[in-house]
Amino acid sequence: MILVDKTWGIKYAISMRRNIIGLAVSSLVLVCFLSISPQVQAQDVLGMHIMNIHELNLVQTFFSQLPEADRDRYLTVPLTLADLEKKDDWQAFFDQADEYDLIPIVRLATVVEDGMWRQPNRHDIVQLVTFLHELDWPTDQKHIIVFNEVNHAKEWGGVIRPDQYNDVLKFTYSWAHALDDDFVVLPAAMDLAANNSAQTREAFSYLGEMHQLDPEIFTYLDAWNSHSYPNPGFSASPTRTGQNSLRGYQHELAFIKDKTGQDLQVYITETGWEVNQYTVRWLESYYTYAFRHIWSDPRVVAVTPFVFKGAPGPFSGFSFVDAQDQPTSQFEAITNAIHKLFGQESTD
Repeated sequence: MILVDKTWGIKYAISMRRNIIGLAVSSLVLVCFLSISPQVQAQDVLGMHIMNIHELNLVQTFFSQLPEADRDRYLTVPLTLADLEKKDDWQAFFDQADEYDLIPIVRLATVVEDGMWRQPNRHDIVQLVTFLHELDWPTDQKHIIVFNEVNHAKEWGGVIRPDQYNDVLKFTYSWAHALDDDFVVLPAAMDLAANNSAQTREAFSYLGEMHQLDPEIFTYLDAWNSHSYPNPGFSASPTRTGQNSLRGYQHELAFIKDKTGQDLQVYITETGWEVNQYTVRWLESYYTYAFRHIWSDPRVVAVTPFVFKGAPGPFSGFSFVDAQDQPTSQFEAITNAIHKLFGQESTD
């Protein structure tokens, strides 16, 4: 998800009227399939993606509505260069995460200039990673993401440069592990629905160029990071299997396996449906299917849907709470799905 692109919907624009028949058919197939599918073993992979550290108390109210997890839950949050002046706030966030049994996944970011994220330089990376190293983390492992959706020009200073990202990934990995081998370094997730254009690069074209430039590049990471959205239009049935579906991470892991022989675990740090007239009636069954048949994959460590509080703004349709911090249909759908999966009635 591009945080600075206010016309994000245009990137994936489709005519929903042209696809409504296909959506209805796939949803009917989904309902039939759910009735014969095995019970999910756990909902422990579920975490959340938040916009800023001050949402922690609010997101904990969401987690408190769910059955107790067997392990700590993950929480994805961005760290920008502007946050480097807020060390006390970040330490308080980590302390509270420890109290709530939450594991931060911190995505590195720079600053927005002229409507796009500035390319990071080595000084930026040293500052960001050193800042995190100096904090007292709630866990031994320290999960970081090396920037975001770099197959979009607006995420990389207006250009698409796999060669530059290779250098940044290698330097970040090396610096982080030089400071502390407990860092868990994840690569920037790709936008799996992007095409080849002046402003975007198809994900596997981008990854393929990274590997062609440096066949060792994917050894400079500790696990995989994926944005596996239900496209097209953030509105598709979870039964879809293409690279732009909820199963997109499977295509990515297969790519890495083919190129390197590595079997990686994956953190799905962005996913989720946009609530609209075509998806709202199916959300609960969509989440149920995803937990049973996709996110139950043993390679999936965490799923942090985007985004907990996206309202007001362009991400309102993805938001789990509205502008007044009240539960939305997203909140209700996912909590109902989890309670029903575990044989419990949903609570208000």
